[in-house]
Order: sequence, then C-alpha cells, then structure tokens
Amino acid sequence: MANRHLSRSIALQSLFEWDFRGCDKGSISGIVARDMKEFAPGMADSSFVEELLKGIVAKQANLDDVIAKAAPEWPVEKISPVDRNVLRIGLYELLFADRAEVPAKVAINEAIELAKTFGGETSGRFVNGVLGAVYKELGEPGKDAVPSKKKKAEVPYEQMPIQHLGGAVICSRDGKDAYMAFVHDAFGHWTLSKGKIPEGTDPKDGTVAKVKEEIGLEVAIKADLGQNEYIANDPEIGKIRKQVHYYLAESPFVKLKLAKKPGLNDAKWFKLADIMDLNFYDDILPIVTKAVTIFSKSE
Repeated sequence: MANRHLSRSIALQSLFEWDFRGCDKGSISGIVARDMKEFAPGMADSSFVEELLKGIVAKQANLDDVIAKAAPEWPVEKISPVDRNVLRIGLYELLFADRAEVPAKVAINEAIELAKTFGGETSGRFVNGVLGAVYKELGEPGKDAVPSKKKKAEVPYEQMPIQHLGGAVICSRDGKDAYMAFVHDAFGHWTLSKGKIPEGTDPKDGTVAKVKEEIGLEVAIKADLGQNEYIANDPEIGKIRKQVHYYLAESPFVKLKLAKKPGLNDAKWFKLADIMDLNFYDDILPIVTKAVTIFSKSE
C-alpha cells in the first residue's frame, strides 16, 4: 500500500536523525511528530509509523546483534547510517511483525526499495544480501504462500488452536564439572531444545524424542519444570497457542549434533557457573533458574 510505503520512508528519516543524535530513546517521539508534519501533512493516521518506530527502538540491541551475525565483515557502527536503519526496519518487520499484516517477502522488498531510494549505488544489493541471509536462516517463511484477497478474521484467544510442545533443560556431569546444553537461535538468544509433541504421545516420551532429533542426545527425564504458553502465527492456520511443557533431563556428556532446523544456528554445553550470563528469553529464564537449583542439589 502506498501509505505504508510512505510511512516506512518517514520512519527511515526519523530513525536516521535519531541515530545521528546518539540513539536517545526519549527523543524519537518528538522527531517522528515533526517529520510527519513536514513530510506527510495529509496523513491522518500516524499509528503505523509510531508503532514501527516504538518496536525498532525497543528491539534495537537485538536487531543490531542480528545484523552483526548476518554481515560479520561489516561492524554495525561502520555501516552507513541509511543502510543501518533500513536494515533495522526490514529486520524488525521480518522478525517481529504480524505475518498476516506484513509477509516476509513484503518486509524484504520494502526495505530494498528504501535502500535504493535513500542509499547509495550498492545499498539495495547490501540490504538484500543481509535480509536474504536472515530469511533463509528462518526457513524462508511464506515462500510458497498464495496471497489472500481477504484478511482472516481475528480469532478470540479462547478459540485459538492449541499446539503442544515439549522442551528440556539438559544437564550432564564430566568428572567434577557440571554442564547444561542449550541451542542458539537466529534472534541471538540461547534457548531450550524443544519440539512439537504428536497427538496421543506422552509429553515425556515426546520430549525425549525431540531432543534426540534436534541435538542428538539420549536423555532421561529427571524432573518436571512446569509449562508456559505463547501465541505464534502459523502460515496456514493463523494465530495458535503454543503450550510448552518443560523438563529437566540428564544426558551423557557427549558432543552435540545440531540438526538442520530453521531458526537455530548453534548448540553448546555450558558450565553451570556460566549459564546465568547467557542471553535467554524472559519466559525461559525462570525455567532455567529452577533447573539449575534442582540440578545443583543433586549428587
């Protein structure tokens, strides 16, 4: 939509000034208000620009971390300010926007157009390369999707389909040293090995099978760590409630073998003393903390 493209252009101009001023989070609202008045005086609704910028500013550290991983030869601070902020817009929409509103390919194409319009001769190719790398890392979401002419009706929370998953904090001992194994995702977080539990399968058995499939470990369940739930977008179903049951599991201390799986790029053992320094998701940290407490008390 033309208004969305104009909104992204204004967002880029506001981010450019915000970046130039040293990324003061408190200044972005004033900048965007002035830019809206100057560059789009006839636009009645500024909510898209405001929400986009609010999200980018809140997730700046995460976005810059992804840029650094996707373009390791280019330190983020050395990337031109235009290209850097085009990437922030494109990555935010690719990683965090509602896919029903902004399909992955739309996020990438819009960012490329911004780069071509406001950047240098090579900006479009550079942005395409970085976003393309992240897109492939995510498993090319929406690659075969057929555009829908009608927007799907919003499903109430109570009516959303529920998908059951199992996950594990995996512990091991090597002599006197205690370890835990985690997987690393494309968003720069260490998280837990998990997977979908087939209908009718015992959650414990399903979790053991998924850990084996994902990182090649033979584990035994030692304790129940509880559950959490989050809402995700399925390209075919729409919004679903993912309910994950977590366990503490024990394994021999052997080499991890990460399966090729969209969104994951590493798996490692960490000594118990180093675990709390890792970058975990907020909802995962209490589960890991509980696991560390239980494992530390075991012989």
